[in-house]
Amino acid sequence: MPSAFSDAGHSLALINGRILGEHGICEALSISGNRIAALGASAEIAAGAPAGCEIVDLAGRTVIPGLIDGHAHLDREGLKSVLPSLAECRSIEDIVARIAAIARTRKPGEWIITMPIGIPPSYEDVLAGIAEHRFPDRHDLDRAAPDNPVYIRSIWGYWRSNLPLVSIANSRALRLAGIDAATVAPAPSIEICRDADGAPNGIFVETNKMPVVELSLMRRAPHFTASERAGALAASMTLYNRAGTTSVFEGHGIAAEVLDAYRQVRSQGRQSVRASLVFSPAWPSTSAQDCRDLLKSWGHWLAGKGLGDAWLGMAGLYGEIDGSVERELRSSAFPQTGWAGFHYNSSLPREALKEVLVEAARNGIRAVGILPNMLDLFAEVDRIAPIAGQRWVLGHIVSLTPEQVKQVAGLGLAVTTHLTAYIYKRGSELVEKLGRERAGEIVPLRSLREAGVPIAFGSDNAPLSLFRSIALAVDRRDRVGAAISPEQALTREEALECATLGGAKLTFEDSEKGSIAIGKLADLAVLSADPLQCAPEELGRIESELTIVDGRIVYRAEAGSGR
Repeated sequence: MPSAFSDAGHSLALINGRILGEHGICEALSISGNRIAALGASAEIAAGAPAGCEIVDLAGRTVIPGLIDGHAHLDREGLKSVLPSLAECRSIEDIVARIAAIARTRKPGEWIITMPIGIPPSYEDVLAGIAEHRFPDRHDLDRAAPDNPVYIRSIWGYWRSNLPLVSIANSRALRLAGIDAATVAPAPSIEICRDADGAPNGIFVETNKMPVVELSLMRRAPHFTASERAGALAASMTLYNRAGTTSVFEGHGIAAEVLDAYRQVRSQGRQSVRASLVFSPAWPSTSAQDCRDLLKSWGHWLAGKGLGDAWLGMAGLYGEIDGSVERELRSSAFPQTGWAGFHYNSSLPREALKEVLVEAARNGIRAVGILPNMLDLFAEVDRIAPIAGQRWVLGHIVSLTPEQVKQVAGLGLAVTTHLTAYIYKRGSELVEKLGRERAGEIVPLRSLREAGVPIAFGSDNAPLSLFRSIALAVDRRDRVGAAISPEQALTREEALECATLGGAKLTFEDSEKGSIAIGKLADLAVLSADPLQCAPEELGRIESELTIVDGRIVYRAEAGSGR
């Protein structure tokens, strides 16, 4: 199997630790090339180490298989540091001063694009952190940078749990975008806020989790460049390695601009996270016949394991039902995707998508969907062209009835779920929505496991650590401390398995990775605490102190870092 590293003969040994192996716990292991060569006692592993072998004394620390993120959006983490931050601003005057300082480094007429107002990563209660309890408007931003177009981007709506999204432009940016008193909002979900005289005041408010304004009204503002995306992707990999993640599955699909970034990072020898990508097609029309014909012409390369290798592969396609005006507006910015990293025009009206998925099923092309309405569509497709054995993926599991759990199992689906969103952020909300008698349907991990459904955890990059998911799977408490259907909880061992072997099953790679066994890929994480024994409150805060991918150390915590 191809390695990302030139030294295929490299050897490494880890001794004096607690290795959570597939067949039990041991003290040490050795690695030859990119594979686990031996497991056993420290003395025998050390004695059998070849000349030149690097030996790491674990000093009692725990080693687990590298975590596999089943819905990562890995590229976004690094992108958050590409744009200037406003996180430290606590007043309108702070924002004005920050943008004025940026303007002094820019030429007249050069765009200034910043991160959103508020405190990352979730940007909750934004105005509570601003002294004036209001957003700045174009007049404020004009004071900061009269000679530059300025645009403060909105958040990616899934970073927090509530709407609206707000973005802000100054007068120069509005003029360049062609927005004036006569401009009409392109969708009911968008509000162009106005001064008393009817002129736009620069503030845009939208009730969309996925921003529309920046891809429609403000599409003249610069987007992320190819070099920014590649640099951000490499930086993201280091941050995911720090969290113990060694592989990702991009189930929401990958747009061409993100695939290009992956290819650039790979060619530069900077890839430190394995990536299994799902294709995000940019359908040229919403006609069922057009889309089906296009899939027939080029879709054969998506079948089975698709193209690529164990480091960077592309297989299967993403599908979503959406015929909204917002979908059309976002799609009009093609090939730019903003924060998304997937093509918005991969969404189709229901009947068109059904035709595409039937064609996919007939040709062995796996499909991935993340919305609840995709389960019934998968079942309809299966009645026409059976999908058994293809392991299609249903992501972002929010709630499933007992009958739907049986349906998922019967279709041979694998599932991924984002526990930070559906247990921690929205747990009590979902209980109120469904009723307490149906609370057991909320992310029913125990029911899915007992039905034999492969389960993987996805961070959704909100936040990136899968240890948050592991902790929530075990404890199932939301942000106010309410227990959310505790009968659906997993043991620590089961939750850890979902975050490792469960992720490998998404791509039929569970014989290659996802557990520690002789002959498997040496993708490992040495942890700051033992996930099977640490205090409950510590479980979600675990980080990796040493991360190994393909038999090589790709991340090492700095001495004295406190981890």
